[in-house]
Parts: sequence; C-alpha cells; structure tokens
Amino acid sequence: MTPEDPNLPVIVGIGEHVSRPADANPAEPTEPARLMEIAVRGALADAGAGDALLARVGLIAAVPTASWGDGDPGRRVGDLLGIDAPTVRTSNQGGNGPGVLMATIASRIQAGTLDAGILCGAEALKTLADAMKRGEQPDWPAADPGRAADEVLEPDQPANTDEETAVGLIAPIMAYPLLEQAIRADAGRTPQQQLDLIGRLWSRFSDVAATNAYAWSPTTYTAEELTTVSAANRQVTLPYTKLLNSNLQVDQSAALLICSAGTARELGIPRERWVFVHAAAHATDEWFLSERRELHRSPAIRACGEAAFAHAGITADDLGPVDLYSCFPSAVQLAARELGLPVDDPGRPLTCTGGLTFFGGPGNNYATHGIAAVARQLREAPPGTTGLSTALGWYATKHALGVYGNEPPARGFAAFAAEPEHPAPREVAEPGDYRATAESCTLIYDRGGEPSYGILFALLEDGRRALGHTNDPEVMAAMANHDILGEPVELRADRSFTPACLTGATR
Repeated sequence: MTPEDPNLPVIVGIGEHVSRPADANPAEPTEPARLMEIAVRGALADAGAGDALLARVGLIAAVPTASWGDGDPGRRVGDLLGIDAPTVRTSNQGGNGPGVLMATIASRIQAGTLDAGILCGAEALKTLADAMKRGEQPDWPAADPGRAADEVLEPDQPANTDEETAVGLIAPIMAYPLLEQAIRADAGRTPQQQLDLIGRLWSRFSDVAATNAYAWSPTTYTAEELTTVSAANRQVTLPYTKLLNSNLQVDQSAALLICSAGTARELGIPRERWVFVHAAAHATDEWFLSERRELHRSPAIRACGEAAFAHAGITADDLGPVDLYSCFPSAVQLAARELGLPVDDPGRPLTCTGGLTFFGGPGNNYATHGIAAVARQLREAPPGTTGLSTALGWYATKHALGVYGNEPPARGFAAFAAEPEHPAPREVAEPGDYRATAESCTLIYDRGGEPSYGILFALLEDGRRALGHTNDPEVMAAMANHDILGEPVELRADRSFTPACLTGATR
C-alpha cells in the first residue's frame, strides 16, 4: 500500500481546547457543543485546508457528553459549523467511544464511501459543577436526550448487577481499586510495594502533563506526593488517594479531521501533516465485574492488540508513542500486561497526554485527546514510526484501540471486532453463610478521610464468587491495616464479613 492509494484514511487536522479557571475568559463559550466547534475549527486551521475541507465532511462523529446530555450532539456541532452532515455517536456511557468512532470513519474512508469525517467531543463538568454550587444552571441550549443521531453504534446497558449494587459497587471509583488489589495479589506484592509502583507510574504521567499545553493540571508530582495522604490529597479508596483518580471536573474539547489520502492530496494538505490510520479493534470483556473469571486479566484487550498488531505487521516492541487509557492505575497495568508493554520503564511513560488525573478526564472524550497526542508525536517522529492509542468504558469492560503511523500501512486500513477467548464466567453465590478466601477488597472513604464502607470479593471452594459489604469500624480498620487478600474470611447472609485476622482462623 502506498500514499498514492486514494482511499487510505489519514488524520490531517488536530484541534484541542482547554479552559482552565486560572485563565478563563468570561466571553469564551462554555457550552460543550461550542467547545467542540472551537476544537473543530482548530483542526481545520491545523490541516490548512479550511472551508474546502469542511465542505467535504460527510460525517460528524460526536462523543456524547455527561454535562450536556443531548441525544444528537453532532447535530448542534454541524449547525455551529454551518454544515448539514449525517451524525453518529456511541453509547451515552463509555470512554471507548472515540476509538469506535475513529474506526467507523476510517472504515468508510477506506471503503470509498466517505471523503472526510469529523471526530469530536467535549466536556464542561467544571462549569456545570460550579454553576450548581451557586444554585444555577449554565446558560446553554436545552439538551434533548430523546433526540436521535442518524446512527447510534452501541446500546446503553446497565453496568452493575443487583448483587454488586447491594454491596456498594455502583461506579468506576469503586471498581478500579478492586482491580488494583487483584493485580497486586496476582503479582505477589505487598500493599506498600504496589503503592510504590503506581506512585512511580503516575509520577511519570504527571511529568508528561507538565509539558502538555492542553493539560488541565500541568504539574509534576513525585511518587511520594501522589501516594501520601494529606489535606490536599485525601484517601478516596483503598489504595487510591485523590491524585490516583481521574479528574472529571474539567472543561476540555478535542477534534480530529480524517480524510482519504486522495482528498488530502487534492486539497493540498502538506504530506507532513498526514498521520495514517493503520488498524483498529474493539472487544468487550465479561460485562459484569463480579462475573469475570480473573480480575487481573483482560482477554478483550489482548485480543484487540493481537488483531491490530497482526494486521499492521508490528509487535509492541515496534511501537513509538503509546497512550494507554489511564482513568486509574489499574487500567494502565491491565492494558500494559495484555499488550506486552513494560509498566515500570522510565523511558516509556505509557501516556502522551499525561493521563486522566493530570491532563484531565473529560467524560467519554478522553481518548480523542489520546489519539490527538499520539498523532502529534508521530508527526515529529522518524519516518516509519507507529503509535498506539487505547480506550475503554465502564469497569475496563468495553475496549477499543487504534494503531497509527507516519508512513502508509503495508495493507489498507482494517477494523476488527476482536474475539477474546473468554473463560467461563464466575457464578456469583447468593448471600449466605460461607467460609471463603479473600480475593480483592476496597474501602470507600468519606471527605473527612474516614472509611464509610468496605467491599469484598471472595472465592468459595467450589469456585463461586461471594460479595461482601461492611461498615463495621473494626473490620474496616483491619482492611486498612492488614493485608487480608488470600486469607480466610467468614461471610454471612446479610453480606457482612469478618477477615481471619479478627477471628484467628487459618487457611
């Protein structure tokens, strides 16, 4: 495949925008769709083809926003841009969306049914939160959740079972610490060893964010600052402090303009602006966290990597810039393991943005920024360099990734619905009186720094998983101060539990 192939999909325009409180302009729009417009116009300027490229756009792929829940955000963006193009979006919840939308645009370009498309998204949760604190609503057009985009690529599905909800597992902030603990147990690390590892990992992420003009918090932190509890860095869960969590309260937007190589040549877009889309893949792990066979593995990420790498003719060792979705440290570790990337390499931080803590976590749209950052680095990299950007949704559940390069691929672009080798799901036991082995656990802390409740995943002798909940101060103190993983635990029909360190039980 050569650059002369007119249907090769290429990223030709990159636009990002951030509106930090310290340098906010009162006259600047805060409405998410207006932020998307700003990013798209920035991408048009970056491509250098302006209105001529905009006139060729045949699809607006807009990532749904949490702060403005319109069912067809792309329609409003098209109106602001003055174009009438078909719209497409993914599910209302899922950070995998930008990866899925990129694959959709690139596939249609490669098939010759689309000249150019826009991928865009924005979040204004900071503005929304500030307004709500004042008892107000932002002065934005009313969102219409019932309005439908021309295409919706994914259905919305509940993220939790009734059993998970009953023990307090209701959001990512509770799920990813459970994954972290399972990763630690599988690796045989002590709690402090694991904390040291993720502190170093996140410190390298902060170093990258400090150099990123579009980062929400461009500040460098040491590993000790990130993992040490303080007034500014409260304990949120076990083992995560505030600075090991995503920062969702941001006002950020990003847009990418993708067109065919033939269109790019016709419009005179300089070759050095082109970033080729080589391959993409998506897959889903066992949907409910409590039913996954192993909490420390992701067959879906592995399958995505294998499919995309095979098509692109590369291995993980061949990659240049890499941006792994980084809502929490456990997400990065899962992806790194399955893709064959070292997680503790000072020379490869595994992010091009700085991650969702420091760069910012704009709802579903982070991965658009991830692709943008990878593409920028590829423009500056030696010829023949390839890069990787990953995306995920819910509890490391829905996955999408893309391989990109600054030279044309050996074969045309292809997108894969990867087929993971899923082991049989775990059966979740009904609440009852059980003797089990603690598999993973976490504590959820209040804003005053006190644990409010604990969640336990435990394995029964017959392989079933039992879920536990506690708000007993003695049990929560034991969870905080003693490594209960791998040790016996007694569960009761009311879902409460007692670890062996409080009962004297042995394996």
